[in-house]
Amino acid sequence: METELIELFDAVKKAADAAALGAGGTDYLPEEDRCLDALKVLKKFPVNYHILVSTQVGKRLRQLTKHPRKKIQSLASELVEIWKGVIVEETLKNKKNGNMDVRESPKEMSEKKVDRVNSIKAEKVSKTENVKNGHGGPPISSEKKVNVVKAEKKEDKLTPEAKKPSTNAVAPLKLTSLVYCKDPVRDKIRELLAEALCKVPGEADEELRDEANACDPYRVAVSVESAMFEKWGRSNGAQKFKYRSIMFNIKDPKNPDFRRKILLGHVKPERILELTPEEMASTERQMQNVKIKEKALFECERGGPPKATTDQFRCGRCGKRKCTYYQLQTRSADEPMTTFVTCVNCDNHWKFC
Repeated sequence: METELIELFDAVKKAADAAALGAGGTDYLPEEDRCLDALKVLKKFPVNYHILVSTQVGKRLRQLTKHPRKKIQSLASELVEIWKGVIVEETLKNKKNGNMDVRESPKEMSEKKVDRVNSIKAEKVSKTENVKNGHGGPPISSEKKVNVVKAEKKEDKLTPEAKKPSTNAVAPLKLTSLVYCKDPVRDKIRELLAEALCKVPGEADEELRDEANACDPYRVAVSVESAMFEKWGRSNGAQKFKYRSIMFNIKDPKNPDFRRKILLGHVKPERILELTPEEMASTERQMQNVKIKEKALFECERGGPPKATTDQFRCGRCGKRKCTYYQLQTRSADEPMTTFVTCVNCDNHWKFC
């Protein structure tokens, strides 16, 4: 029966390959009809679990479920489902009857052969070691050796990710209230910081709101105050202005960006102590500062004396003739103007009347 099944499937496969050559068109193909007729005969062929497993025809038939011709594809899919049902039905029947004499797959048989070979090798090694031990040590049992071999095989089958130790640390619990240090001045700073950081979820956009709610404002406030105290000491004397600068920028209602960065951990407590007031300012304020600086620089250049470039003067230091100059009336009105010359190459300055 196995030979007949294989020959019948070969006929189906040959007709299907011939029909696939004309798959681009919609014309009638006699090869398609031959393939469909062979599939119908194959559908009526009596099969069971042992035949399907030994011939592996089911796996080869799955290739026809992706055939370009729709009729061949549908009939092959229907036949695959029927054979699947046969395998499942016989497997359940054997399990219920307690008859486990079901032919194993080639993969399972190869694995059992490997285990059998390993166990034989382990027994031979244990016997040789027993002979070597002589009258001294106790004999080494073959069961222990087989267990060692199997344990080594299991370790080899482990993936690199499974072999790595787990590094998932448990996140600290979110504080429900502020932690005090029994120092009135330091506790007051912690309260002000926590009050400002608790406003972040309400100020954040919808995209960052969930992330902000997951953060712990009380723990962050304690971390920032502790970092300031460790570096600067108490908030009095010369360090008072540094404390005030950080507190003002964190509490500033026009600077929600800085508060959000601190709460989300984008700016660490140790990094906050190194920031300048310009760096702690909001993005809008930083852009305004840039515009103010550019405007001041422009006004400064515009307000200076007019300069002209010429090659009429020669620098006494480098000998180049590319210079800028301007003139001013430094003496009385009836005296000539004083010319101030600057060398573009070496920045040498001189004047003459």
